[in-house]
Amino acid sequence: MQQPFRIAPSILSADFARLGQEVDDVLASGADVIHFDVMDNHYVPNLSFGPAICHALRNYGVTAEIDVHLMVSPVDDLIRAFLDAGANHITFHPEASLHIDRSLQLIIDGGATAGLALNPATPLSTLDHVLDKLSMLLVMTVNPGFGGQSFIPAMMDKLRLARAMIDATGKPIRLEVDGGINADNIGEIAAAGADTFVSGSSIFSKRSDSDPNRYDTILRAFREPLDGLSG
Repeated sequence: MQQPFRIAPSILSADFARLGQEVDDVLASGADVIHFDVMDNHYVPNLSFGPAICHALRNYGVTAEIDVHLMVSPVDDLIRAFLDAGANHITFHPEASLHIDRSLQLIIDGGATAGLALNPATPLSTLDHVLDKLSMLLVMTVNPGFGGQSFIPAMMDKLRLARAMIDATGKPIRLEVDGGINADNIGEIAAAGADTFVSGSSIFSKRSDSDPNRYDTILRAFREPLDGLSG
């Protein structure tokens, strides 16, 4: 059964000089989850941030769920570090782990929910023997490594297939989508089966000081296409 829709702004595109306030503002504007895009300049050609930022936001007072997407290799040490820093959800790429099942179990044993992230060319068959451990499946709709890329249209069919695969399990596995999500295409992407939407630049670039919480208008624009859809 499809889960309620959730919008997860990626702080990769936030203003890091005022990150605590940015997170407060986007949550007050209606965001559901805070998303971390963690890059190591090894698995992907970019470098972002590590668990210290997660720990700092927790110390700052952020109590919202933190959803960590690890684009790193190897993954296990950073899984442990983000668990210690207060992450609620941790997703990694199967190509980045020598023992996928073991890495998933590490997340679960640490008290977080576990997920796998599939690059555009990574087949859904990768999930055949680990679906029982997943609480989240993240379908990348751009090649990972940089914000601001355009949605790859061929990923719409992959989302539909992923939705069918999840539904066949009968388990409440979230179908997250990341890459090129904006107010213009979120409705179509939701109709294809996604229920959790990661967006960075399309949200944080639309900050408006005329909004009570700076991001009310853009979050409302993201929500409107979801009205009337199941989720």
